[in-house]
Amino acid sequence: MRKILLDTHVFLWWLADDQSLGQVARQLIANPGNEIYVSAVTSWEIAIKKKKGLLVAPDDIDGIVEEEGFTKLMITLFHSELAGSLEEIHKDPFDRMLIAQAQSEGMELLAVDEIISEYSVRVIDASH
Repeated sequence: MRKILLDTHVFLWWLADDQSLGQVARQLIANPGNEIYVSAVTSWEIAIKKKKGLLVAPDDIDGIVEEEGFTKLMITLFHSELAGSLEEIHKDPFDRMLIAQAQSEGMELLAVDEIISEYSVRVIDASH
């Protein structure tokens, strides 16, 4: 079993059946042998961007995560400390939190973001 944390874009692409999400990524998410995680930071990022008019996304992310059979990943104090201590190679604090969570929880991060691979984290390219 693989433990895979979805980047916010990947989560939204999955929900929308967006062709930006590659076939390998789709198979990884759909595989019942893998445990797929969605972070609380993803819900937070979506809510902020929706409020600013930067994103159109569904409401009730909490319920959708459950319906999809994904596992909710809460943000802990340890995650916060680790994210805050990361080098600011990546300027997006949401992505730094996902990196910290993936690092500390022994997960692979499914994303399409070359900057993330500059951190010590296992990244799966979601475009494949």
